[in-house]
Amino acid sequence: MSVRRRELLKAAVALAALPVAGFTHSAKDPFTLGVASGDPSPDGMVIWTRLAPNPLADDGLGGMPSRAVDVEWEVAADERFTRVERRGTTTATPQSGHTIHVELTGLRPGAEYFYRFRAHGHLSPPGRTRTAPAPRATDPLTICVASCSNYEQGFFTAYRGLAEEHPDLVVHLGDYQYEYAAGTSGNVRHHVGPETVTLANYRQRYAQYKTDPDLQAAHAAAPWLPVFDDHELADNWADEVPGKPQPAFLDRRAAALRAYYENMPLRRASLPRGIDMGIFRRVHWGSLATFHMLDTRQYRDDQPCADEISDCPERDDKARSLLGAQQERWLLNGFRQLHARWDLLGQQVFFAPLKTPRGFNPDAWDGYAANRDRIVAGMRDVRNAVVLTGDVHSHWAAEVRADDTPVATELVTTSISSGGDGSGDDDAVPADNPHIHYHSNRRGYLRARITADELRADFRELPFVSRPGAPVHTGASFTVPDQGHLSGGARSAGSPWAFANTRPSATRGR
Repeated sequence: MSVRRRELLKAAVALAALPVAGFTHSAKDPFTLGVASGDPSPDGMVIWTRLAPNPLADDGLGGMPSRAVDVEWEVAADERFTRVERRGTTTATPQSGHTIHVELTGLRPGAEYFYRFRAHGHLSPPGRTRTAPAPRATDPLTICVASCSNYEQGFFTAYRGLAEEHPDLVVHLGDYQYEYAAGTSGNVRHHVGPETVTLANYRQRYAQYKTDPDLQAAHAAAPWLPVFDDHELADNWADEVPGKPQPAFLDRRAAALRAYYENMPLRRASLPRGIDMGIFRRVHWGSLATFHMLDTRQYRDDQPCADEISDCPERDDKARSLLGAQQERWLLNGFRQLHARWDLLGQQVFFAPLKTPRGFNPDAWDGYAANRDRIVAGMRDVRNAVVLTGDVHSHWAAEVRADDTPVATELVTTSISSGGDGSGDDDAVPADNPHIHYHSNRRGYLRARITADELRADFRELPFVSRPGAPVHTGASFTVPDQGHLSGGARSAGSPWAFANTRPSATRGR
């Protein structure tokens, strides 16, 4: 055993030996769901954990008593916790599912930190996090982008690969968990409990997902910026309209959003009120990047075309909206008023047009074409616009065009596990889509390195998820140069794409 590891173990034992009110040392470890952090600012972030000694309990309470519990926390500048900069005590209540959200302030900008919790005579695993840089900083940034992790359809090996990238930030674009009851066949793992409808159901489902060690590793590796999509509630919901008719849908929506907040490292500003939750928000990374995290579910009109792939006239209706009027104004005002080098939209559904032989997907932006046109027009005010997308269980790279001129880049991350192993690394792009440059139907995530001069995107892929232990390779890479640099401050009229030939046969590993 190394000296470093021995010192870590000694520190953990010493802290765990201190008493915690209300518990005895014989009680079960409550930190079965790991730790997380998120929404970093220049002076802090949120750190999170949830107490659950029996995480799969049917009542959704994780085996916790029906009383409040004090939880100690500490934040250090080193992973051995020899330089603790903040510590305190907060209370986990039954009403919040015994979750903890600590909003930290007063930390140094652009700095790495480590955090942990103590309760029930036990010490949590540590997490790594960081603050955002100072407002004028242009320090390089590495992000990983993920979405769509269905517990039943595959192992979460991609989350482990993501953690091993040691990113500065993880952007999660929804479908963190799936609402379905256990499948009958063909799945590699099985959900516990029925289809999620009640708060107890959703709490139990989140707990099952969070017991996965690969998901825990991804949370512990870096702060997250999460937004939800549809499966955190139910497939293809649109505001107050369920994808399929069902009784008491608004009660279900309230339960789902409350459970989402409880289980994500979100600030109090996102605390749900009834059926509503404030999830669209901005996070600034110095003057290098602004993340506009969008909500494409709570404010949308119902899907057109009876939610069937087609080309019905309704999808071009100028009155139809995916974002809602308030969120659209907020986004367009941000484009005009903010001046980061890169503007990144963290959002859920395919943005660029995607024509298939059967037509267009009404659940994506193709079902709300006029709303998309207004956003694309607003992107003309942006130096470098990048749309980050999830949902479709495959990798895509595309140009977003206005009058045949590229104004943005869309990078679509594949699923962590949803859809199973996938089928091939370079599936053919549907015809009549000249703006689309890459498509891969493997599982994985997106890694991007952002500097003042360029964004390099690597599509990270796994050959299988039906069993653990798959290696991660780069299926393709794209470099997007800073458009202001190319054209003296104005957007270049040419294509921003530079394709790096890093096919799986030529490049393995990082």
